[in-house]
Amino acid sequence: MLSNTLLTALNDQIKHELYSAYFYLSMSAYCNAHNMPGSASWLAMQAKEEQEHALKFFGYIQDRGAAVTLQAIDQPPTSFGSLLDIFEQVQKHEALVTGLITRLYESALQENDYPTQIMLQWFISEQVEEEKHAAEIVDMLRMVGTQGHALFMADAQLGRRGKG
Repeated sequence: MLSNTLLTALNDQIKHELYSAYFYLSMSAYCNAHNMPGSASWLAMQAKEEQEHALKFFGYIQDRGAAVTLQAIDQPPTSFGSLLDIFEQVQKHEALVTGLITRLYESALQENDYPTQIMLQWFISEQVEEEKHAAEIVDMLRMVGTQGHALFMADAQLGRRGKG
């Protein structure tokens, strides 16, 4: 059985994961409106992945016989700067999520909740991957600059995510 402390924290994490999906979807819409279809596609896929993360927490809470309590989700920003600015925000956001997952794990340790610790290990590994990908994209965009042919090619490369 989940403690009240962990249940509250897991329900909060559902909200954070869904906010992440909104955040990336908003970025996707911005990229689409600013003729960056590859980046829009990449960010839409990231939004879908964040929704899947929320559903993992949702299912886990139910599997443990506890009640899911959905919370209000804040509206994300709708205006962003350059593509580099966008992916720097992605990188910063993924570091924030890593911190949230780490605190969840620390709570599970304090509560001696071994099933939750095991479940969270998947998310810890996932966050290592998320931060790595964000850093690689930021590095690539810093190399190509904020305009020109190289930026067009970087956007096209981002659009190949999930296509082989």
